[in-house]
Amino acid sequence: MASTSDIRKGLCIKYNHDIYKIIEFLHVKPGKGPAFVRTKLKSVTSGKVIDNTFSAGHKIDDVRVETRSYQYLYSEGETYHFMNTSDYNQITIEEGALDAPGLLKEGEIVTILFNTEDSMPLTVEMPASVILEITHTEPGVKGNTATNATKPATVETGARVNVPLFINEGDKIKVDTEKGSYMERIKE
Repeated sequence: MASTSDIRKGLCIKYNHDIYKIIEFLHVKPGKGPAFVRTKLKSVTSGKVIDNTFSAGHKIDDVRVETRSYQYLYSEGETYHFMNTSDYNQITIEEGALDAPGLLKEGEIVTILFNTEDSMPLTVEMPASVILEITHTEPGVKGNTATNATKPATVETGARVNVPLFINEGDKIKVDTEKGSYMERIKE
């Protein structure tokens, strides 16, 4: 058992007969009344996101997890195949357990959290950023840069990302996997 002071991003807890991963939290101490923790929880079984508030000192049932490195191999429909980098065993995970499946490139190394009680995979953690190549985008028009204007672009995984006007097809960009947004252009 843990308390609200142990809440952190990525912690897996049992709540309402399901396992949730904390994706956001905020400790609030109002001037009047008791402190509380406002959280955003994502179900690892259904992918549904809920908001919840825990009062200070509330006991939460945390889930012991183990992390392992896996390499993404390929996908078949909504099933994604991964290989353990140490013993080469393969597992399959449904699309709902992935945070950003559209940004997952073949060969990418990810971290998979497993429940230590039953060795079931809970969730897939992507790296903070990935480098992807632009496969399609409209050409930018020079002179239209009074503000930080963006245009849609399709990357090699098929995902769509808004990029600045100076980005062209064939450029490699760094994408933030949490927000799915452009970070910078990679120079070769």
